[in-house]
Amino acid sequence: MLQQFQNHLSIHFPFLKGKKLLLAVSGGLDSMVLLHLFQQLDYEIMVLHCNFQLRGLESFGDQQFIQDYTSQNNIPLSFTQFDTETFAKDYKLSTQLAARELRYSWFYEQLEIQEGDYILTAHHADDNLETFFINLSRGTGLDGLNGIPAQNDTIIRPLLPFTRKEIEEYAAKKDLKWREDSSNASDKYLRNKIRHHLIPILKELNPNFMSSFEKTQGYLQESKELVDDAAVMVYQQVAKEKGDEIYFDLNQLLKLSNYKSYLYQWLTEFGFTAWDDIYDLATNQSGKQVFAPQFRLVKDREYLILSPLQESKAEKEFLIEENQTKVNFPLNLLFSNVTEMGTVSNSAIFVDKDTLQFPLTLRHWNEGDVFQPFGMNGQSKKVSKLFKDEKLSLIDKENIWLLCSDNQIVWVIGIRQDERFKINSKTKTILKIAIE
Repeated sequence: MLQQFQNHLSIHFPFLKGKKLLLAVSGGLDSMVLLHLFQQLDYEIMVLHCNFQLRGLESFGDQQFIQDYTSQNNIPLSFTQFDTETFAKDYKLSTQLAARELRYSWFYEQLEIQEGDYILTAHHADDNLETFFINLSRGTGLDGLNGIPAQNDTIIRPLLPFTRKEIEEYAAKKDLKWREDSSNASDKYLRNKIRHHLIPILKELNPNFMSSFEKTQGYLQESKELVDDAAVMVYQQVAKEKGDEIYFDLNQLLKLSNYKSYLYQWLTEFGFTAWDDIYDLATNQSGKQVFAPQFRLVKDREYLILSPLQESKAEKEFLIEENQTKVNFPLNLLFSNVTEMGTVSNSAIFVDKDTLQFPLTLRHWNEGDVFQPFGMNGQSKKVSKLFKDEKLSLIDKENIWLLCSDNQIVWVIGIRQDERFKINSKTKTILKIAIE
């Protein structure tokens, strides 16, 4: 097995040479075999051990076993202890999920503290098979059926090609010692039920089941690559990226008979889970939204717009004093007295300074805001109607600021000036206000 393991590392993980590797070692059979294999090879290693305090004295026995082993073999060790049950209760997580969150959070901390390059875990082929059935039982797509990835960024699982039987045989041959986790014998967890009852039956039905499963996963991974390639090609036809936002053209998207699959492929990485709501969004009325923890998807006329969630915009007003020549927040504006009026545009207006009451204010628009658009001879218009005429998306509207004088709108910034503050024959001082 050592030679096979070394060949596997050379072919699939040649970049590990010369790097500092942090090995996650629980003290169980799999992790002790992983540690022993690396001891035979020329790599810089360090052991990480987590004591989750879930099995009383047994957990501390595991910790002591690791401390003794690393000390006797001159292997650097870093270990920690977690109050897993309290963490699970506080964050309303299952014990298994809580342990996972704590473990990987600490692993990533150790990467920085120990100046390591990669974290290596002892997941093997049987773990991968169990994960396949867990995901299958809960309902999953190709990602879930592909099981445990060999690499996730800095997390590497070099034992994945090896079965539990091969690992047991290696441990017996090398007379290795390890700690038995008593919880592995319990059927309390779904993984153990699959391990103890389902998989033995499958192996009995087909003695070469592990080999067949490996082939099947290979086919699934190839299918996933085809799906990924198709998703990229269609994305280029349907989506346009504008700053932090992505616009999905519904005219193009809805021509696809399987548009829901593409939406899932594109949006799953952004943390969305309400897939039925997202699929309905494509045919819903404008203004409907679906939220993820850090993103939202908005239906706006002929587009679905993906954008990051912004901090809540409480009703804030920013004051501008009469002697100010520049504003840097929440947007950049320049104020200057000029002798003659230039061209009015979306980015610059000219107003009669004497009609203004200072301090001016900058604020977001509110439902019901009314102004008198420049050039409309004093006719009033709702700001919301202006937005509709300009075909602004919901996100565009949220980013619009109003420049106001004594609660009267001077400028819907970047769109239209108000008629009441325009230059006339009696104007003594012309103030130019421009977006920098």
